[in-house]
Amino acid sequence: MTLLLSAGIAVIIGLLMTRVAKPLGLPSVTAYLVTGVLIGPYCLGRLGIGGLGFVSMEAVEALKLISQVALGFIAFAIGNEFRLSSLKKTGRQATVVGIVQGLMAAAFVDAALIGLHFILGEDKLSIASAITLGAIATATAPAATLMVVRQYKAKGKLTDILLPVVALDDAVGLVVFAVSFGIAKAMVSGSFDIISIVVNPLVEIVMSLAFGAAMGWVLTQLEKLFNSNSNRLSLTIGFVLLTVAISMASFEVGPVHVGFSSLLVCMMLGTVFCNLCPLSDDLMQKEEKWTAPLYVLFFVVSGAELELGVFSDLAVVGIGVVYILFRSLGKYVGAYGSCKAVGCDEKVTKYLGITLLPQAGVALGMCVTATQLGAEGAIIRNIILFSVLVYELVGPALTKNALMKSGDIQPKSEEVVNRRQNKLKKAKQMRESLAS
Repeated sequence: MTLLLSAGIAVIIGLLMTRVAKPLGLPSVTAYLVTGVLIGPYCLGRLGIGGLGFVSMEAVEALKLISQVALGFIAFAIGNEFRLSSLKKTGRQATVVGIVQGLMAAAFVDAALIGLHFILGEDKLSIASAITLGAIATATAPAATLMVVRQYKAKGKLTDILLPVVALDDAVGLVVFAVSFGIAKAMVSGSFDIISIVVNPLVEIVMSLAFGAAMGWVLTQLEKLFNSNSNRLSLTIGFVLLTVAISMASFEVGPVHVGFSSLLVCMMLGTVFCNLCPLSDDLMQKEEKWTAPLYVLFFVVSGAELELGVFSDLAVVGIGVVYILFRSLGKYVGAYGSCKAVGCDEKVTKYLGITLLPQAGVALGMCVTATQLGAEGAIIRNIILFSVLVYELVGPALTKNALMKSGDIQPKSEEVVNRRQNKLKKAKQMRESLAS
């Protein structure tokens, strides 16, 4: 009962908080994240009233499955951006930009933190920790970006290239992290493992794409058995849930670890489905309405997961500030330079880097792997928790601002505003007549 009570309150307070955020010009994602912080273990949760707030991190973890499912649907929706008709226009540009901006972020953070290592010393920041943090810097959070795009119905050249670039980040991040973390692990343990550095990440990417493509083809064939759109929608939702569940599996084949990236799997599921199924456009629009409350809960839980305790360690804050500054600079310079090189529109070149700053789920997942470094893994985790806290609260607003300046978010026309005001006026008159 407590779990359901927490989930219900989280969604309701999150939605009410958007009424506060709207006059301030903040996107709904920021309101949901702030709600999570407020009802999380460090604020309202301290009262110890089960259900009213998240009284502990264990209470937040109890809703972790919601996050996994929500990320699956977010990745599935992003797969819709890989329609062949769109890729013919932006495919080459998105691929180049997606790779370059990720590698540039890693290079900038590596250089800055290795330099900081020589200033602070091995005890505060080791080279192994520095290059691991550089690899984590490649990752961008697709969830916050997609929510801002959907809320403001962003359309245009920047949006067309933004979502594919964010999707490619997962693959780039997996490879860079595997190589960097393998080197870091070798520095700590003194042993070099070529399988974990090269083979495992390649197997994960190939298996994820192959499995997602197979599931997309099966889903398309099964859709033909139904005539009702409601049944097709139910089948689609069920298939995403099934895909997320199976992609959590992992096993060993000799020395090789075989696992899946649920983000890559669900993106490929959405990509194949949207390119093969003629009804996919209509079904995706209906799916968006069905998953709306799920996304609210996901971001509120994400906000509750942000550990405010990291502010108590000044060393973590200092290194975190350097990480944030140089990752942001790397993302912007990488996006700007690569956009120039492949001939992107001037506004895309200018504003794309700003939209790539949010960071959350994928980065935190990498932190779990980094715990294998022992004490250094704990330092990495705290630095990333600090950066995620800043990026998640500031990133969505920056993304919205960049999309507005690029012209992808259009202000509501006077006709739409007048129509809404007339509806509100009629509703008020009806209430007054009923009251009298």
